[in-house]
Amino acid sequence: MFRSIEWLGDRVRWINTLKLPWEEEFIETTDPERVALAVERMEIRGAPAIGVAAALAVALAAARSTTASLEELRHSLLRVIERMRRTRPTAVNLFWALKRMEAVVSAEYRDPGELREAVVREALRVYDEDVGVNRRMAEIGSKLIDDGDTVLTHCNAGALATVALGTALGVIRAAWESGKRIKVVATETRPMLQGARLTVWELMKEGIPVKLIADTAVGYVMSRGLVSKVIVGADRIVMPGYVINKVGTYTIAVLADRHGVPFYVAAPTSTIDFDGRVEDVVIEERSPDEVRTVLSRLYVTVPTVEVLNPAFDVTPPGLVTAIITEQGVVSKPVEVGLRELRERRPRRELAP
Repeated sequence: MFRSIEWLGDRVRWINTLKLPWEEEFIETTDPERVALAVERMEIRGAPAIGVAAALAVALAAARSTTASLEELRHSLLRVIERMRRTRPTAVNLFWALKRMEAVVSAEYRDPGELREAVVREALRVYDEDVGVNRRMAEIGSKLIDDGDTVLTHCNAGALATVALGTALGVIRAAWESGKRIKVVATETRPMLQGARLTVWELMKEGIPVKLIADTAVGYVMSRGLVSKVIVGADRIVMPGYVINKVGTYTIAVLADRHGVPFYVAAPTSTIDFDGRVEDVVIEERSPDEVRTVLSRLYVTVPTVEVLNPAFDVTPPGLVTAIITEQGVVSKPVEVGLRELRERRPRRELAP
């Protein structure tokens, strides 16, 4: 099974998604700061992968520390947690994972060794849970895909956005592996082209039929009846079911609603912000040159033009057919199902 990020005992290894599809570059480090930079630069991207990377960065800090002082170790780990919190503002998995790590760091221990072991153990639990969650979500979601479907997806919600398998692409993979004859339509996903670069790369490696379209062609393919279903991932879901995902998702949801195409969101419960409000969600705005250029290689406009470059947009719950989670499918009205999921959360994930 391909893994986009790995724990190698005393270091972290990841595939640099900025180099794909031209080069498969793997990077290894023992430095938590290098992991933070990888998240900021989008070498590591995708909400679940960001959360796992944050947990592993804290584990690195614990594993490489040689201090004999319990309090000194604790403070150094809390500094890493705060550093990782500042990397990117929107994907909730980052804060979910760091909250778990902070709870472990803040507990009582006899000595630094016990704290180190507890931190690494919790980080690996976050890592392993991601794989298991994606497996269950894929199995559940694949039942929503019929033989002969053409599924449209946006951005990259595959193995490259998680530890392995993926969320939306995990569902598609499971349907394909079950023998269903399906096809995929992938949007290019400007400005970073995650659909063209990453989703297409993943699907073609596995022999799953995929056709690439411009973001602006979504309405065309839906109006021609060329899309059966839409499945996307999410960076954050806020009660009562607002979906914050890669910019362009809202447009696709509106078009899907207009043309009667089911619009599904595949996301683990760690992506659901049960206690937040959509009004408080910080939408990350990234570098203007991501829009002015193609992957920082070629200017496609006047270099000094002003740019608005939000990384995400918000799809209201009324446009969401269902949310696929590892605990089941949350159908309309999604608020009811989300409230039930909230009550079943593990105690360590409850708000203080």
